[in-house]
Amino acid sequence: MWEIPRTRYADSNGSGASEETEIAVNIGGVKHILHGDVLNRYPETRLAELVNRATDSTHEDLCALCDDYDDLKREFYFDRDPEAFKCILELYYYGEIHIKRGICPMRFMREMDYWGIDAKYLDECCISSLNEVQTELAEIAEKVKTILDDLEDDVRVTRGQKCQALLWKLMEKPESSLASRVIAVVSFALILLSSVVMCVGTIPELQVQDAQGNLVEHPTLESIETACIIWFTLECILRFVSYSNKLRFLSFMNIVDFLAIMPYYLVLILGAAQIELADVQYSVQALRILRIARIFKLARHSAGLQAFAVALKNSLRELGLMLTCMTVGIFLFSALVYTFEQSHPETMFTSIPQSLWWGIVAMTTVGYGDIYPKTTLGRCNAAVSFLCGIVAIALPVHLIINNFVIVYGKQRVLETTAKHEIELMALRAKDEAQGCPESTKMPSQASVGNSSVWDSAVSVQRTDLYIPLLGDTANDQLSTNARPNRE
Repeated sequence: MWEIPRTRYADSNGSGASEETEIAVNIGGVKHILHGDVLNRYPETRLAELVNRATDSTHEDLCALCDDYDDLKREFYFDRDPEAFKCILELYYYGEIHIKRGICPMRFMREMDYWGIDAKYLDECCISSLNEVQTELAEIAEKVKTILDDLEDDVRVTRGQKCQALLWKLMEKPESSLASRVIAVVSFALILLSSVVMCVGTIPELQVQDAQGNLVEHPTLESIETACIIWFTLECILRFVSYSNKLRFLSFMNIVDFLAIMPYYLVLILGAAQIELADVQYSVQALRILRIARIFKLARHSAGLQAFAVALKNSLRELGLMLTCMTVGIFLFSALVYTFEQSHPETMFTSIPQSLWWGIVAMTTVGYGDIYPKTTLGRCNAAVSFLCGIVAIALPVHLIINNFVIVYGKQRVLETTAKHEIELMALRAKDEAQGCPESTKMPSQASVGNSSVWDSAVSVQRTDLYIPLLGDTANDQLSTNARPNRE
């Protein structure tokens, strides 16, 4: 039996009758002896109401407040989580509640709601953890809504809108069908092929001379390049057509797709105009180099690259700290090495701006060796700059890697949990269909209107602390990411 000594928590302001009242509660097989003066510190809670009714209420009235009541043992039975109840008791003795490690925050909020305890009694650390879980569950709800929208067949849309939606899934959702998966694989392979062709085309041994004697790409490589550009152009046009709202087409990845094909057509236009100016020729070469932008198209088909981009975005503060430390170090050590080396007859440091190049090379520990100090003080300054550069780069790297691991793991959990939730909703719909034969379709937004997923999607805009979101499965999978540190 789990019991807290009464004398330790006695309330000096309580009445004599209240101090003498005590009740025995059995929470999931764990027995507790609770005293009335302690429970009445929060009279609006279920336990306080229970201790006040224990002496003058009927058996039926008492059973309304618990799951069962034993008249002989005068013991109240509750089919609740005993570990969560220990956290609930902290309110009566310490004035605040901490969610212990291993307890799902969302389930604990249901426990608090059952015992009649407001969420304002949660400690700040637990509130922040709860908000993180709510945010993640809201993302899962949005993911589930997107999946159901893809599966839902709305009879109100026209045939043209259905074709547009089908084309959008074909180009933007590789997991939606076999055809879209094939298109994604072909696009990925052509991105790699065009990038290799662009690099191989710069090898002088594989280039040929044109009529003016200038080296140009081999015709075979140009043919492969043209075929890839045709595919990329067709892909970009189909994506533009598939968007019902054309402004949404102006996303980062679609802009990258446009920049990847634009240099090819500009080179064709300039070549057709037969402009021979030297500046134009340099521009053509620069536009050819811009073809390297198509390598960023790989991010469209790589979840890892997308997670890396999000991790960098979340690590802007750490990156800014690193750049600040590096900038201060570069200016400091460049000025010092210029001062130390100025008196040497064969000095390589003629000015501080020139020393900045050495500072960049030294702080980043690259060490080209094109410029180096020759005096003893200059070399000592260089050694210190190496060490400072290593420290300035190494410290934020761990935080950036940790952000990447968190983002990538969150993406995996989001996808897995959303698919699992869809499976559970399909099973619920199947069970309901046995009692209602006409509802045999895949659950849609309308058919699962009573589901907690849609309740969460609607209520995610609320500012309340506790928002009921997904089912217990999603809560359990995400609870490990938002557990408070205090036991």
